[in-house]
Amino acid sequence: MTYTVIIIGGGVVGALTARALSRFECPALLLEKNRDVSSGASKANSGIAHAGFDAKPGTKKALFNVRGSRMMEGVCNELGVRYRRNGSMVLAFNDGEYEHLKSLRRQGEANGAGGLSILDGDAARRLEPALSGDVKYALLAEAGGIVCPYSLAANAAEHAARNGVTIKRDAEVTDIRRENGLFYVKAGGTEYAGRLLINAAGLHAGDIARLAGDGSIRVKPRRGEYMLFDKKIGGTVSHTIFQVPSAVYGKGVLVTPTVEGTLLVGPNAQDLEYGDAQADETTVGGQADVWARALKSVPGIARSSLITSFAGLRAISDTDDFILGWSESVPGLLNAAGIQSPGLTASPAIAEHLAGLIGEAEGGLRPNPGYNPRLEERPAILELSEKDLQVLIAKDAAYGNIICRCETVSEGHIVESIRRPCGAVDIDGVKRRTRAGMGRCQGGFCMPRVLEIIARETGRAFTEITKKDDGSYILTGRR
Repeated sequence: MTYTVIIIGGGVVGALTARALSRFECPALLLEKNRDVSSGASKANSGIAHAGFDAKPGTKKALFNVRGSRMMEGVCNELGVRYRRNGSMVLAFNDGEYEHLKSLRRQGEANGAGGLSILDGDAARRLEPALSGDVKYALLAEAGGIVCPYSLAANAAEHAARNGVTIKRDAEVTDIRRENGLFYVKAGGTEYAGRLLINAAGLHAGDIARLAGDGSIRVKPRRGEYMLFDKKIGGTVSHTIFQVPSAVYGKGVLVTPTVEGTLLVGPNAQDLEYGDAQADETTVGGQADVWARALKSVPGIARSSLITSFAGLRAISDTDDFILGWSESVPGLLNAAGIQSPGLTASPAIAEHLAGLIGEAEGGLRPNPGYNPRLEERPAILELSEKDLQVLIAKDAAYGNIICRCETVSEGHIVESIRRPCGAVDIDGVKRRTRAGMGRCQGGFCMPRVLEIIARETGRAFTEITKKDDGSYILTGRR
């Protein structure tokens, strides 16, 4: 089969682009090198829908940030993804930083971001009582929001699959050749043919471009470390709290509620070497830095409520802007590289843009007559009324068997997460789709049961089940 489009990369940009293309009669294939989608930058970031005041006017970051911010709520509603427009604040601790706030407000207004105002410290603390008494001013951005990034990518991929897109995981691209107007992409030992190629490979976008014959893209990783706190202090702040950006720390260490009710602080920023795309470990120094900077904004955070820490890698291009558009050297290659912050916010608009470019290249695309714009909602047990819960359990008793007590996740929800199109295949895949293992005990009680359910549903041996990708086996044998 020859596909109209082959998409390389199953992060939030690749998955949403696949979904955007599924609206049309446009045979598309998405290739993801890992065992699951949302396994790169999309799984480990702040989950912030930025208002649009950070990016320099006239850049792609500014354009797609504001457009994506306006699209995000509607996209999340269609995909059944948690989203909340909670607003954000940028704090200033002195008069020099106050001048920076005024600059950010002017920049945001130039970008088309509305709802920007500057508060004095007392007014800011009336909105957020936990803020430091040292805060003198705050830029309030009413359009800021929070979203679940890994759910957005996973649900977009599932929605694309339900609407006809072919998705291949565990399919690392090892060769690309162009012949007779077609791209031949070898991935996971199989060769696929397509007329057009979208490079949405995140940290590996430069490698993919070079395989296709375009040597112009250089992307390096920037590591950011985070700390995640228990739901019992999740309401410490209601807005996303930033500090004035700096050349070293970018938007800096933030303190934010999450849509799941926890509290997240981070990230710091450490530039790594080109090709060092696996260095996503936390460090003692990095964690200490994140903690100290978070306390500057919100001094009352209880360290005893820390659940876990993690690190994510951001794809930084040497242009310091998104690289979006047709390759100048390889006909038919469409690059979406260097999608760093505000890439998550911009992703719905980027996907729409890429699909539009594909439509132009094909001379127009006919609508998919079977396209279903919505993904069926799967409310968590705690979101159901007692009556609706009893109806669900009557249909399938597995929904009454609670596997993850911290997050109240049932066996039925875990089974469903595995059986759905582009469903979970490992422990972390179940975790991202259901939150089993994301609570206070971090899977200490539920992981063995989740492993057992995955083995039962997939027909694999216990010793074949991984936490994430190859090598992360939970069990190595029997005694």
